[in-house]
Amino acid sequence: MTRRAPIEDINENTLRIKKPKKSAAGLEAVVVALERGVAQAGVSRTARALLRLNQRDGTDCPGCAWPESLGHRKTAEFCENGAKAVAEESTVRTVTPEFWAEHGVAELAGKTDYWLGNQGRITHPVVIRPGDTHYSQISWNDAFDLIGETIRATTPDRTVFYTSGRTANESAFLYQLFARSLGTNNLPDCSNMCHESSGSALNPTIGIGKGTVSLEDIHEAELILVVGQNPGTNHPRMLSALKECKDNGGKIVAVNPLPEAGLFTFKDPQTLSGLIGSGTALADEYLQIKVGGDLALFQALGHLLLEEEERVPGSVVDHAFVEANTAGLDEYRAARSVIDWDETEKATGLSRLQIASVARLLVGSKATIICWALGLTQQPHSVNTLKEIINLLLLQGNFGKPGAGACPVRGHSNVQGDRTMGIWEKPHEWMLAALEKEFGIEAPRKHGFDSVDTVEAFENDDVDVFISMGGNFASACSDTVALEAAMQRVGLTVHVSTKPNRSHVKHGMTSLILPTLGRTDTDDKHPGGRQLLSIEDSMSVVRSTQGRLEPVSDHLLAEPVIVARMAAATLGDDHMVDWKAMAEDYDVIRDHISRVLPGFADFNTRLRTKNGFVLPNPPRDSRSFATDIGRARFTVSPLEYLTPPAGHLILQTIRSHDQYNTTIYGLDDRYRGVSNGRRVILIHEEDAAELGFANQDVVDVISTFRGEERRANEFRLVFYPTPRGCAAAYFPEANALMHRELVARESNTPGFKAMAVRFIAHEPVEVPQLS
Repeated sequence: MTRRAPIEDINENTLRIKKPKKSAAGLEAVVVALERGVAQAGVSRTARALLRLNQRDGTDCPGCAWPESLGHRKTAEFCENGAKAVAEESTVRTVTPEFWAEHGVAELAGKTDYWLGNQGRITHPVVIRPGDTHYSQISWNDAFDLIGETIRATTPDRTVFYTSGRTANESAFLYQLFARSLGTNNLPDCSNMCHESSGSALNPTIGIGKGTVSLEDIHEAELILVVGQNPGTNHPRMLSALKECKDNGGKIVAVNPLPEAGLFTFKDPQTLSGLIGSGTALADEYLQIKVGGDLALFQALGHLLLEEEERVPGSVVDHAFVEANTAGLDEYRAARSVIDWDETEKATGLSRLQIASVARLLVGSKATIICWALGLTQQPHSVNTLKEIINLLLLQGNFGKPGAGACPVRGHSNVQGDRTMGIWEKPHEWMLAALEKEFGIEAPRKHGFDSVDTVEAFENDDVDVFISMGGNFASACSDTVALEAAMQRVGLTVHVSTKPNRSHVKHGMTSLILPTLGRTDTDDKHPGGRQLLSIEDSMSVVRSTQGRLEPVSDHLLAEPVIVARMAAATLGDDHMVDWKAMAEDYDVIRDHISRVLPGFADFNTRLRTKNGFVLPNPPRDSRSFATDIGRARFTVSPLEYLTPPAGHLILQTIRSHDQYNTTIYGLDDRYRGVSNGRRVILIHEEDAAELGFANQDVVDVISTFRGEERRANEFRLVFYPTPRGCAAAYFPEANALMHRELVARESNTPGFKAMAVRFIAHEPVEVPQLS
């Protein structure tokens, strides 16, 4: 094992395909986790980082947002992919000014995100100006002056503040305060691209845009539906919670287009049976649904539940709950009274018998949780699909009682907290008024750009300054080719980053990269000494996080400091907001938050308690629903599913087991049996045959939307047990196929699970030989 950065990039010709696995985790996960850590950071640094990970007074994992237990915590309170995330951040590989001098932007633009990210941590702020071919070092003072001068030279509505989900609460609060003090709500974030559909469905139906369960509810549930989600890769610690549910007698139904190992069997690496035994079988039922067929499934389940209620009154509907807390049941009952089973089976790819089997489990359960992730949120009809889930939960009174509720499983570790802190392009009036009262600013009321709006604004040349707090916007969004071209026409791009990524090499005319501390780094360059930050997990628990590793460079600044200094350089040291005080002492930030945001009273004291604190959640806490009518709402939606044109398949994008969002850790998607390559299309053997292709043929992929086409070349077809008519590919490689106007209605979330694609044989371009 070596701590040197890789020299070679991905060679797709070395792709290897094996049989998919039927179990997740186990001894192999332990070995891989430790190997990656040692290769990046060495034994001592890896041990110090991992032993503090997700512990009380420790470091919150920079990976997913799965919560920690409020009771006993294990010594190893992390998963394989959490360990990989820490290895990426705690690495001792460095990207110094000499690296930038050696590698020009033209060369780096030909590298993948895998190669770029594996070069290491950025050590100094760097800049590239018009006419330059390389980034070069710049002082922090000069960088902030450049930002301030450029922002002041344009108008607030032409400045965009993007946020990644790893940004801590304090940083996010400062960031939105900077944007609104300037005069804009252009605050797109990664939530726009993932769970925006969840909030758009939950807010009007139950009055809150968050989930309504706790970790303990997962353990106590009688029935859990895991829908459109691959926890074995994207939230591996969730498998431990599902196992505890099974150990307590609960049942699990998995609904997913791909047969994912973590939904079949979990080998708990913290038990002997998990290390050397057969593990725990998780899914009692596995519905391999067609991509986009979930709305039809939940409507069918509603029909069957109401049918059973009519046959045996009182057997299904919680009448006391429904009458006291909801509206719209009569309309919902009428809509679900009839069903076209032929069309339902066509939409879902499931049999009536399979659906009825799950309905029987729902009827028999007195405490049901429905979990979901991006498999449900990234389609045109996503919001309606999620409203149908809420209908089922309301019908049986599955709110405000143990083991029951709605559970949107968030991805990045503080994406939910960032929204709570005000990172949103459509802020509530009460928050703007609270900011004005606390700071004396005049907050803008005009809604700003979300992520999709920002892509359009780039293409329309409506952006002069783009600031990215973490993240990799160029790789994360749709319409990759057009977006990258448009980003290079922006006057100034600013990236607050830990490691190189593709957005750095598809930069504005002038571009700054500002290196920041990571979660695992100690943050002690303050008058009052070491600082701590906070995050909010997927179940609304707010807790502290504090790194203890020595940073790889003395030239890194913490995110709150960077934001405060950008704001001061732009708005002036005499601005009504005391940016310096907040940069020096994060307790000052939290005192402000406690007076602005509900649920954060006495923030500093409560954050330092054993388990932090849980934010208010009316549906969970008191069976109250803060909708416009003061009740939870049943809704009615028309049947809708994805129907590709003749000769096309529906393509969904997925993560590999060796990546987290746009960060590519390695090249081993071992649960699916794919390694050493990423430009693959997982396709059913019979679909390939009908289209005239064989296993591992190399094809160019063409998507179509509203008469327009997008193209991505040189993908290899891999036979895989997908539903007929459906295919899958990794993002960000397949993002170039996504038309920016293919979005979920109401939420404007990109439709990464709804692309209609066809294939043509790839014709290699012959390079003329020099004579």
